[in-house]
Amino acid sequence: MSSEFVLTLAEKGVYTILLVTGPLLLLALAVGLLVSIFQATTQIQEQTLAFIPKIVAVLVGLVFFGPWMLTEMVEFTSELFKNINQFVG
Repeated sequence: MSSEFVLTLAEKGVYTILLVTGPLLLLALAVGLLVSIFQATTQIQEQTLAFIPKIVAVLVGLVFFGPWMLTEMVEFTSELFKNINQFVG
């Protein structure tokens, strides 16, 4: 197994991770920004106010993006298993 092959495999793995986690991270970022603007505007400094909306948003995002995320991960894993003969030897 050459170093180029390992780097290509690692690149595909990192790309898949970023692709799968990206929507939820962006959703949490957007909700966190909105909550921060709301807190700065109203001068409410309750710490739990920042976490609860983000948790709810990520859970709702999992409901909507979950099937797509699972499909992407299964495709990547099945591609690894299909080409396992290239990894050994």
